[in-house]
Amino acid sequence: MARIATVITDDFEDVEYTDPAKAFKDAGHEVVTIEKEQGKTVKGKQGDANVTIDKAIDDVSPNDFDALFIPGGFSPDQLRADDRFVKFAKHFMDEKKPVFAICHGPQLLITAKTLEGRDVTGFKSIQVDLEYAGGKVQDKEVVVCQNQLVTSRQPDDIPAFIEESKKLLK
Repeated sequence: MARIATVITDDFEDVEYTDPAKAFKDAGHEVVTIEKEQGKTVKGKQGDANVTIDKAIDDVSPNDFDALFIPGGFSPDQLRADDRFVKFAKHFMDEKKPVFAICHGPQLLITAKTLEGRDVTGFKSIQVDLEYAGGKVQDKEVVVCQNQLVTSRQPDDIPAFIEESKKLLK
């Protein structure tokens, strides 16, 4: 089964982490949370979810993982200010490993400059940013690009996001 790197920090969108993470684990995959500090507890912006971080970014290599999961909320915007997370995400895109980004999650991929020519979606407020990054934006509940990148717009899209993400993990 796949080992999924999950980059996450405070103010993530609760259900955009909890629902996919549960679905991945239920399917037998390992979900490893990564932040600046191992053991830290990060809090969802709705106050419904707390996540204890498994690994610090300095203690992991993207080579140790099969896929990358980027939940939305304010978390991706904070993470993209840190070059370590940008480089980490870029590796998955460059190596054509599966990447799952929902809502504001693609912001990290924008900063990594990995969306040129790719089919993509994201939360309405970042769709213009995705276009400026060279992405071919589609306003659909889920977009799968090159059998590698799965993106969705918002919490309502989570079932489709999970379904398409799980297909790439088989």
